[in-house]
Amino acid sequence: MNWQEFMARTLEECGDFAKEVPDLIGAYEQMGKVAKADGALSQKTKEFMALGIAIATRCDSCIGFHVQALVRLKTTREEFCEGLAMATYMGGGPSYAFSAKALKAYDVFSK
Repeated sequence: MNWQEFMARTLEECGDFAKEVPDLIGAYEQMGKVAKADGALSQKTKEFMALGIAIATRCDSCIGFHVQALVRLKTTREEFCEGLAMATYMGGGPSYAFSAKALKAYDVFSK
């Protein structure tokens, strides 16, 4: 998978949909801002939680978005792999495969 091309296409498709339902997407984006804000849990912790859910549900675009966020939050490769280990432990074989995809995305977006 070419992560750069995949995410560019995903953003374009999401943008097209957002034009059709702007009120819904505006509300969704506001909910995301509230949910991701630093509080008792850091943004990084919350993004790791989101990545684990993305891996468990096998959502490539979700993996891409949350990996990009973790890179932006300066997550080290060691931290990232520990998070993937937990996702793999909790999700078994399918999560193993999607954790491997997430690691590839991390390597691409970290460059």
